[in-house]
Amino acid sequence: MLQDTKGTILYVEDNPDNRNLIRRVLNSEGYAMVEAINADQAISKLESETINLILMDINMPDMDGYTLTAKIKGIQKFNKSPIVAVTANVMRGDREKSLEAGCDGYIQKPIDIDILAQQIERFLTRSSNV
Repeated sequence: MLQDTKGTILYVEDNPDNRNLIRRVLNSEGYAMVEAINADQAISKLESETINLILMDINMPDMDGYTLTAKIKGIQKFNKSPIVAVTANVMRGDREKSLEAGCDGYIQKPIDIDILAQQIERFLTRSSNV
């Protein structure tokens, strides 16, 4: 992990193009990014890295982001970890479903890279005040 960063973001996303885009944006804004492509990798990264925020894709094979969020929040040492849903699910009720699963926020795809850093900063600031 890079030392002089604003924080480390775990991005749980199965699509490599999405991971590459978000990595470029986050790195250019001073964040370090750790990647996981599935639930097992996400839990492993949480165990081995110091993570400040989790960006959670909702539509993934094997275990969806709702289930993984609930699983992470069910683990005592991670239950305060801020998780933000990042999803193309933008129908009525999808935001609420993300929050009910345990997500602390919601960012819809396609991601607006011009405001992503401000959104991340807002979630990090909110979680540090808890």
